[in-house]
Amino acid sequence: MSVPRNVLWFEVLLYISLMLDALSVAVSDRTPTFDMTEDTITAQTVLNGVVILLLFYFVYLAAQRRRNWPRWVLLGALVLSDISLVQVIGQKGMTLDAGIEVISCALTTMGLYYSFTGDARGWFNA
Repeated sequence: MSVPRNVLWFEVLLYISLMLDALSVAVSDRTPTFDMTEDTITAQTVLNGVVILLLFYFVYLAAQRRRNWPRWVLLGALVLSDISLVQVIGQKGMTLDAGIEVISCALTTMGLYYSFTGDARGWFNA
C-alpha cells in the first residue's frame, strides 16, 4: 500500500527537522564555565543525540508502522521544545543554534499539521 501524500510530507518534514536539530547540537556553544563543566557538556550532548534518535524512531513508527501514539508524543515534544526555545532566546538572544531551532520548530509544526489533516487521517487509525 502506498503512503498517503500528507503522511509523506509529515515524514519528510520531520526528518529534515531532526537533521537540523542534530546540526544545532553540533554548532551549540560548548565552552566550559563555572556552572557547566566539560563532563556536564559531554553528557548533555550525548543525551541530545539519544533524544534525536528516539524521535527519529517515533517518526518511523508513525509514518511507516501507522501508529497513532507517536504523533501525540511528537506534538508534546514540540510544545516543550517551543517553550524551551522561547526561554533560551529570552536569556541568550538569537544565536546560530537558536536560529536553527526556530526553523526546526517551524518544520515540525508544518509536518505535524500534515499528519492530522487530509488523507493522513485514516492512515493512523488502522
